Amino acid sequence: MPDDGGRQILFYLAAQYACMHHPPELRTVNVTRYVTPLREGGSMPAIAEADDQFLYVLKFRGAGQGPKALIAELIGGEIARALGLKMPEIVFANLDSAFGRTEPDEEIQDLLKASVGLNLAVHYLSGSITFDPTVTTVDAAIASKIVWLDCLLLNVDRTCRNTNMLLWYKELWLIDHGASLYFHHSWHNWEEKALLPFANAKDHVLLPQATELDTIDAAFRTILTDELITSIVALVPDSWLLHDAPFETAEQHRAAYVRFLTARVAHSQTFVKAANDARATLI
Repeated sequence: MPDDGGRQILFYLAAQYACMHHPPELRTVNVTRYVTPLREGGSMPAIAEADDQFLYVLKFRGAGQGPKALIAELIGGEIARALGLKMPEIVFANLDSAFGRTEPDEEIQDLLKASVGLNLAVHYLSGSITFDPTVTTVDAAIASKIVWLDCLLLNVDRTCRNTNMLLWYKELWLIDHGASLYFHHSWHNWEEKALLPFANAKDHVLLPQATELDTIDAAFRTILTDELITSIVALVPDSWLLHDAPFETAEQHRAAYVRFLTARVAHSQTFVKAANDARATLI
């Protein structure tokens, strides 16, 4: 029987296969044990165990940025997976009202109370290490794929200070897309923003190695169809969409995410050119 790491790899491969051959789908687990907080994260995620006996990094709906961070995590992570990049499995995580009553830390107890119900969790990659660009060189194709993804998602959180990538079994894994799609915190001029380049590309940790953006752009535009984007956005629960939303219905809110992302893919040459120009200033 495979060890925990081997079981996690099997789950990853199964999730990747399912995403490539069927509409994306997320499992639901029930959180059974709060293990330890990850205090380096601004929203205080935690390592927790679920009823499937796996450990997860649990992202709380009741944290500072609320459901929007979970929406960005879900959409960003599943788009990354659809594009063939390595992502730990994402699951919905139920938190019971009785959970955490014995937690002595009042701040954590308040967070748990505010997060009763459906949250998001990502498989905890036991034994992984933080990616260090001064130690590990990333292949140009992989670097270009990740830069393209983050330009699409407006992900401001993949810099030298915080790479949000892990090395696990000698392969590069992406984590934490909660800072993506930042326009949705206000939805101000969102249709115009869909067509703009990504100004923060100049700070991307992998930009110096991203020499194949044009080639990757052609390939990814073929993969990331309107239908695939729609199926990924459809995974977002209505209750998350209806929280602090400028739209009357969850379907209107969901449709806006689809319109933003499909427009961004259709005009991807704009952000690719800007990223290439930013890279040229570095070399």
